[in-house]
Amino acid sequence: MPSTVRIGSGAGFAGDRIGPAVDLVREGSLDDIVLECLAERTIALGQGRRRADPNQGHDIHAEARMRALLPETLPRNVRIISNLGAANPVAAGKLTAAIAAELGLSCKVAVVTGDDVLAHLDLDLPAMEDGKPLASHGEIISANAYLGAEALMPGLAAGADVVITGRVADPSLFVAPLADRFGWELSDTTAMANATLVGHLLECGAQITGGYFADPGTKDVPGLDQLGYPYADVTKDGHITVGKLDSSGGFVDRRTVREQILYEIIDPGAYLTPDVTLNLYGVSTTTVERDRVRVEGAVGQERPEKLKTSVGYRAGYRAEAEISYAGPGCVERARLAGTTVRARMGEAGRSLRIDVIGSLQEDGAANMLECRLRVAGLTPTIDQAKSVCLEVESLYTNGPAGGGGVRTAVTEIIGIVSTLMSRDSVSPETTIVEAS
Repeated sequence: MPSTVRIGSGAGFAGDRIGPAVDLVREGSLDDIVLECLAERTIALGQGRRRADPNQGHDIHAEARMRALLPETLPRNVRIISNLGAANPVAAGKLTAAIAAELGLSCKVAVVTGDDVLAHLDLDLPAMEDGKPLASHGEIISANAYLGAEALMPGLAAGADVVITGRVADPSLFVAPLADRFGWELSDTTAMANATLVGHLLECGAQITGGYFADPGTKDVPGLDQLGYPYADVTKDGHITVGKLDSSGGFVDRRTVREQILYEIIDPGAYLTPDVTLNLYGVSTTTVERDRVRVEGAVGQERPEKLKTSVGYRAGYRAEAEISYAGPGCVERARLAGTTVRARMGEAGRSLRIDVIGSLQEDGAANMLECRLRVAGLTPTIDQAKSVCLEVESLYTNGPAGGGGVRTAVTEIIGIVSTLMSRDSVSPETTIVEAS
């Protein structure tokens, strides 16, 4: 059993960069790397893709991530743990095994399912956001419970090289490999508090190495174009040191760490996760050396009795349309165009968001020589959304003069609310897929 485990962050959201994760595996002497790729809306959209194609619904970058990482992690015995399975963990697991086989690599993939609880959802349950029954929010299209570390433990115990899940609480992705390597009992609230703190620190990737921290002139971050991902050295007794590769851009210091500690925390004294109720009030940060910060003082209490569940519903459509105007009087013409669209849309025009966007360019009088009209609105039907776009496009010939470069888009909106479900209603399962 190791005295220290080094666990790294390989992604902080679905669209995160892949290169820094590869660098971290190559240079970071990791034991495990966790890719956190899932948000509430991400999984709801994934459910829509899965309905259209049963082979889809996982992270859209899953193939690129695995092609880049497997040749680096498998020879080094670095395990990958990720929720990039999104709405279709099984398809993501099969894809991962197929890529490993194609590359001539032996790989055991554990696929965790059971977070999809739509079939068991009680629509009379209240939404946490407004207290109204779930059924009152419209057509429900997805319901995913936040699984905890216990759902990942069987796959790790089976010797998986890769663990792929759907909706798992972000910190739990880190809790499970730490508990597996150290032999921690999941009922040990102190161990779970420390592991959850590790997960919370690393779950957002480059936010803790200066990414979201950066604010020029106020909080300058060097090498932002070469920003690296963080790792944490964790000891069996729960000591945590956060760091990054010396070769990467950005930095880790007490400011970046403290900002991340407070990120998305409603009650610092009772941060609820499936594994523990975490008290952060006693957490302290100490600079060990450059880009190395020690974090300690997490306190854990018994885990919540129920699991948070993210519920997606159809919430209408978004129309977005833009057109450019240039030359003398362009701002006035753009404003007239916006007024025209609003009037043409009648009652629906009252709720449109209409903006003139541009920048000043020196022509001797600091006038705006080019601007862009943006019209956006939410509509209950796709036809109404299309009509907004059509009105903007019709400005080409219906005036005012000189409009060009129209771009339009209609997007279905997936609304998200949350509710609480009994743990007894959620039954995680693990399936092993092997490539050899």
